[in-house]
Amino acid sequence: MKDARAALRYAKAILNLAKDTESETAVNDDMLFIANTIAENKDLAVMLNSPIVKAVDKMNVLNALFEGKVHTITLGLFHLLQDNKRIAMLKSIAAKYAIVYDFLKHTQVAKVTTAVALTPEVEQLVLDKVVALTGKKANLENVINPAILGGFILRVGDVQYDASISNYLNELRKEFDNSHYIPKI
Repeated sequence: MKDARAALRYAKAILNLAKDTESETAVNDDMLFIANTIAENKDLAVMLNSPIVKAVDKMNVLNALFEGKVHTITLGLFHLLQDNKRIAMLKSIAAKYAIVYDFLKHTQVAKVTTAVALTPEVEQLVLDKVVALTGKKANLENVINPAILGGFILRVGDVQYDASISNYLNELRKEFDNSHYIPKI
């Protein structure tokens, strides 16, 4: 909990710095890139969280991976985290930055769970529907879960709409269980 609050403070500070230089969108792209890179590379995540690996070595890896690909503010964040011995928080800070940035830009996250990946055309239809319903722009996150069998589950903020086949079958099962029909034996 304490680390989450610290990550949020770092994210807000970086966003304020980026706003001063009108580079908040570039830094947001960097943060998404960093979060995805760490999430996709288990060895990188382990190295960043390891108390055995020296901070200098962690910085060398981060510089090798990201130098020339990210904004100078993002590189400054690496050095700030090294100075404060908090490099392990980089992924968390990147995730919090994206949340704070979306709030600043009045954008929300629409999470769609489907049995198979959405096509770009269907993604656009879902985004258009979310904007029509909420009046806010949205970033779409597609989660694939074959257990829902078909259909979709849409979650925007605190609202969830479950149009999955597995939900329909569960509702049908409840109806049969609550039925007053008594079979003749």
